[in-house]
Amino acid sequence: MKIISWNVNGIRAGVKKGFADRLKEMDPDVICLQETKAQDDQVQEALSEISGWHIYSNSAVRKGYSGTAILSKTEPISIKSDIGIEEHDQEGRVLTVEFDAFFLVDVYVPNSGSGMKRLDYRERWDADFQKYLVELDKTKPTIIVGDLNVAHQAIDLARPKPNYNKTSGYTQKEIDGMSSLISSGFVDSFRHLYPEEVQYSWWSLRGGAKEKNIGWRIDYCLTSERMMASVKDSFILNEVEGSDHCPVGLELDL
Repeated sequence: MKIISWNVNGIRAGVKKGFADRLKEMDPDVICLQETKAQDDQVQEALSEISGWHIYSNSAVRKGYSGTAILSKTEPISIKSDIGIEEHDQEGRVLTVEFDAFFLVDVYVPNSGSGMKRLDYRERWDADFQKYLVELDKTKPTIIVGDLNVAHQAIDLARPKPNYNKTSGYTQKEIDGMSSLISSGFVDSFRHLYPEEVQYSWWSLRGGAKEKNIGWRIDYCLTSERMMASVKDSFILNEVEGSDHCPVGLELDL
């Protein structure tokens, strides 16, 4: 089973940039999207010419902002939007689907913002989201994929020193949030399999960052510890164009 995760930076823009062709080339069983920037009906409309998929979405109250979506070849057992906390459930950031062997959580974690204006909120989010995942994991193994908006270790960004505690996504509070999530029973599958691999999933659109490979690894595939035995591979598809992020993914042998 192949699961892909991709922050598309706008699903309607992505479709115009060849999303359907990329989807065909990658050929996943499930693809989880973040930052759809569209309401539920607009997601359905944007993907209306793509056949053979069950399509689910969770949109923000605010139009043109945030949002997640999941396309699955197999119909899930259940679908759930959000995490049940009103403060966090306004921006369409979490979509959970249940399959026979596991829960799959698609997440677009809040950015702490310019000047770290949302860092306190981000701390609350991290704690509450972790509780949600730990509870899910008690029922069935859980896979979490998406844009987690944090570079966890120095190897996960091209310029760690000048960004540390100065740039959203690489503050100690955000790093600690990710460390806490991992210590609660989850594994960063890519880093587990490739402990020394330097590979990024997001690049600024400014200054030719992609061409120079001045990037960040902020998109992840995490799994319950007990699921790692089923993980055949974890990968980052740097060559796939169409967003400021590239897709990441997992191959499972179930």
